[in-house]
Amino acid sequence: MAQLYARDIPLLRPPGRTDLLQVLWCPSEHDPDSSIPIEVTWRTAAEVTDVLAAPPEPFDADEDLYVPEPCVLAPEQITEYPDFLELPEEQKEQLKDPALWRAAGIVVDEAYPQQLYDNALSHAPGWKIGGWAPWGLTDPVPRFCVACGTAMTPLLTIPSSEWQRNSTSWIPYEDQAPGANDRSGSNPPGITVLDANRLQLYACPASGGHPHTVLVQ
Repeated sequence: MAQLYARDIPLLRPPGRTDLLQVLWCPSEHDPDSSIPIEVTWRTAAEVTDVLAAPPEPFDADEDLYVPEPCVLAPEQITEYPDFLELPEEQKEQLKDPALWRAAGIVVDEAYPQQLYDNALSHAPGWKIGGWAPWGLTDPVPRFCVACGTAMTPLLTIPSSEWQRNSTSWIPYEDQAPGANDRSGSNPPGITVLDANRLQLYACPASGGHPHTVLVQ
């Protein structure tokens, strides 16, 4: 489903001498909790000698929305910030104060002043390596490696869209023009994760061989 090279993504941080991350998932939900089985594999690209000219199509898929459409990947490095729910209480109160925004020359909604932070400054909504977790379905919950107890970090985020119209700072310039197709432009792979949520893979920074875990938000 996703194949990423360390040469293209400096923040990938592969373990050992590997330089290629492959993520595969089953395009069907599985009981009892409608989970999506995912396989994460680190490889060395030079050792992959038998390269297929055409990737195989899924043999069977209960959900077409779990089968990505072919599209071009254009990675770029961005700066994002923690979800509002992860901030210290003092910073939360500052973001809720419209007077502080006005003092910085920024116009905000008086009723929801922190909304600008939520939509335009905190976690990016699209596919990404690393970054911050999007919370909302639950409060922030630390995740720890079952093998060594180390705090796990986000590895890959798989969203149901690249952007929303209420988060214009994340919309590519070519899709901001009037008349741009919201549906195809905001979700080129055509993936929809569990009621239009985001699926996030967490990895152990101590060892790439330790089990990963999954978070849906």
